[in-house]
Amino acid sequence: MTSFSLRQTYSQLPEHFYASAALTPVAAPRLVKLNVPLAKALGLDPAWLSGPEGVAMLSGSYMPPGVQPLALAYAGHQFGQFVPQLGDGRALLLGDVTDASGAVREIQLKGSGRTAFSRRGDGRAALGPVLREYVLSEAMAALGVPTTRALAAVLTGETVMREAALPGAVLTRVASSHIRVGTFQFFAARQDRAGLRLLADYAIARHYPQAAGADAPYLALLESVIAAQAELVAQWMLKGFIHGVMNTDNMAISGETIDYGPCAFMEQYDPATVFSFIDERGRYAYGNQPSMALWNLTRLAEALLPLLAEEEEQAIAVAQQALAAFESRFQAAYLAGLRAKVGLKAAQPEDAALLGSLLETMQAEQADFTQTFRALSTAEAISGETVPDDLAPFGAWCARWRQRLAQEVPEPAPVRAAAMKRVNPAFIPRNHLVEAMIRAAVEQEDFTQFETLLEVCTRPYDDQPGRDAFARPAEPGERVRHTFCGT
Repeated sequence: MTSFSLRQTYSQLPEHFYASAALTPVAAPRLVKLNVPLAKALGLDPAWLSGPEGVAMLSGSYMPPGVQPLALAYAGHQFGQFVPQLGDGRALLLGDVTDASGAVREIQLKGSGRTAFSRRGDGRAALGPVLREYVLSEAMAALGVPTTRALAAVLTGETVMREAALPGAVLTRVASSHIRVGTFQFFAARQDRAGLRLLADYAIARHYPQAAGADAPYLALLESVIAAQAELVAQWMLKGFIHGVMNTDNMAISGETIDYGPCAFMEQYDPATVFSFIDERGRYAYGNQPSMALWNLTRLAEALLPLLAEEEEQAIAVAQQALAAFESRFQAAYLAGLRAKVGLKAAQPEDAALLGSLLETMQAEQADFTQTFRALSTAEAISGETVPDDLAPFGAWCARWRQRLAQEVPEPAPVRAAAMKRVNPAFIPRNHLVEAMIRAAVEQEDFTQFETLLEVCTRPYDDQPGRDAFARPAEPGERVRHTFCGT
């Protein structure tokens, strides 16, 4: 008898919001990893999930009674080109649960087979991208960045054809919802005002219930999504994270990071950094992420125009005013985060220039983003008693920094350093380590490196003696210059 049950609230929307999906069982499902703490937080039984029925469900081969999987419909701009119908071509929404904090969380299988939206795709996922998303999303959660989570990774016992025959796998993803900017675009493109309104009402109830009581609820929804995305992208920038494919179908209106494809963490600081193999022109480079987020939000505003006002001209004016708030919200969150990273609590007018100078020096010195901020997070660096080797090129800047620290409320250097360490990680999923982990798993079916990297990166702010190799940047011969989506 199963102890697994889910609600399927999305199915309460009209049928053209989704497509029911038949299961496509796999040959020999085998559990690679179950996120036991997350399962418990969701009120799920880890023992059942790791048993035969649970693993069969996590592979998309079997569904417990009452679980009705859906593939969601959406559209999207992909590298600036609008595609009016995309949808879940390799994912199934199983339903939602209420977690221990009272939040509603959706559970989705990714790589579980063809759906009505697969077009010419096989609907499957390869092991490498599944492990990448598992590690990256769990690392982001540990860093405190809003994100989808990984509940499980399962081998299918089958191969998928990409550039070569690769082991197939399925990721179980947990999200506040899977509503995207592209979901709104789907209905706007069809001039389906009724569907657009139903979707907006659903999104308000799920994510921004305070908007329901506003004088203009749909404007309040837009403003809420703008604020959430401004905060999210600021967090990406503060951690050196590069999403890689910021298409409108990859932007969740919840404000969570979603769809980890060719994502990566920057090492040498350079705003022009791109890792995605398909981003040949640098559209989604690290430094372009704020402007691309605003571009995507403008597409959301366009989709919502029929709900913002009766007259199009008035609706455009309302939307433009809402979008104008993005830059100030982003800059406020980003500068506040940078101040915290260098131990500043009070805002001063000269802080932007001081922080900008640090980033310019980092770029000129090709300094590692994560290591530089971690090196600053020591009592010795703060007091100036000794200068860590990592900070040798930053002598002039450090002198200015210490002068600025002297304007703060006095605080012992060890106390300030401890606060800085709480926002400056020692460990991130460095690209060469992620790729080495994937190679070991794919080529040798060795998951030791996966387990170790996951353990290290889910304690990013802790000093972890004996694990210095996980904190250092790649050597020249180890550098990963391109990452791949894997679809």
